Amino acid sequence: MTKPAVRVALLGCGTVGAEVVRLLHAQAGDLTARIGAPLEIVGIAVRRIARDRGDLPVDPSIFTTDALGLIKRDDVDVVIEVVGGIEPARTWLVEALRAGKSVVTANKALLAEDGGALHDAAAEGGADLYYEAAVAGAIPLLRPLRESLHGDRITKVTGIVNGTTNFILSSMDSTGAGFGEALEEATALGYAEADPTADVEGFDAGAKAAILASLAFHTRVTAADVYREGITEVTAADVASARDMGATIKLLCIAARGVDADGNESVSVRVHPAMIPRSHPLASVGGAYNAVFVEAEAAGQLMFYGAGAGGTPTASAVLGDLVAVSRNRLAGTWAPSESAYANLGIRPMGDAITRYHVSLDVADRAGVLAQVAGVFAKHDVSIATVRQSGHGAEASLVIVTHTAPDAALAATVEELRGLDIVRSIASVLRVEGGA
Repeated sequence: MTKPAVRVALLGCGTVGAEVVRLLHAQAGDLTARIGAPLEIVGIAVRRIARDRGDLPVDPSIFTTDALGLIKRDDVDVVIEVVGGIEPARTWLVEALRAGKSVVTANKALLAEDGGALHDAAAEGGADLYYEAAVAGAIPLLRPLRESLHGDRITKVTGIVNGTTNFILSSMDSTGAGFGEALEEATALGYAEADPTADVEGFDAGAKAAILASLAFHTRVTAADVYREGITEVTAADVASARDMGATIKLLCIAARGVDADGNESVSVRVHPAMIPRSHPLASVGGAYNAVFVEAEAAGQLMFYGAGAGGTPTASAVLGDLVAVSRNRLAGTWAPSESAYANLGIRPMGDAITRYHVSLDVADRAGVLAQVAGVFAKHDVSIATVRQSGHGAEASLVIVTHTAPDAALAATVEELRGLDIVRSIASVLRVEGGA
């Protein structure tokens, strides 16, 4: 016997929200069978009711500009939020969760800045908080981290989690284009926003890195804890140099267990461009696709790959969460709100163990290599490979280091800038994955 409908309030009806409505309508029969009850959208909160939304299969009378009033209605069981931003989304979702209404959200910025407030409200209200769509679109990633791998110990998470930057870097790699040209192409094809700052400066990936680290290491990690660099300084010459090394450049989010200076277990979380060998599974992830590489003690190496953005993939993740929270609601239960028992410290970027690829334009005279090598030795940084080429104004050195604390590597580069034999530092890139 089919149970009464699970009543849904939708906050936001842009690209993702509209796809949620369409998929709910198109798959209504299957969703009812999977849940054991039909889903009914009882209200949609939008900024402008008069906006043309095409042929959405809903009664226009359910649209409202009063999101908070919609959330407070007695006939709402589940709230879906696809508006984005910090406020007023935080106020809305805390209100819903404290009232015992389950929440499905795609709001990575809010989760990364103040996910703790949402989790606390969910625990207080006895409600579900699901957010699979907040990271990597349709890729089933967050639930495996918080459920399937709960019996394991995750040691490292490395991912490509921003489609715009991956498209740009892939284009630079395949065509030899510079950053500006590749960004223009991404914008023309709709992969980059009119203002691409959040993507190309790493803010979007940083928020996702915080969410991934929180789940993987049972520790509250915020966007402020994430070291962040974007891709705007990556040049065509950097990409060519990586290719010569059998590597490619990707914007990576990296979250890893380790120990701090006092020997206590801690977490390092960072986002930056890095060279990775073309043999690495992430190297072949091209275009606007996303992929996340997880390393665990018992499960070994796992990779999750797929479409990381777009209305339909993101809506697919939202509906997956909606099915889960609706089933829980009908069963009179809810999933654990959060697992943050480990409460590990956050290791600063300077303590992270990394490798550098350094390209120097140098004076063409005897003893240059020895003097440069002496600076590396002074900071206890071991050189893995060195390539010296060119003469006169074209003289250069390309050095790849062994692993060392990032602070030591950064101090080495800073001292190199002051040497009279170093005309300029053409580029500095980190190296990951053994390239």
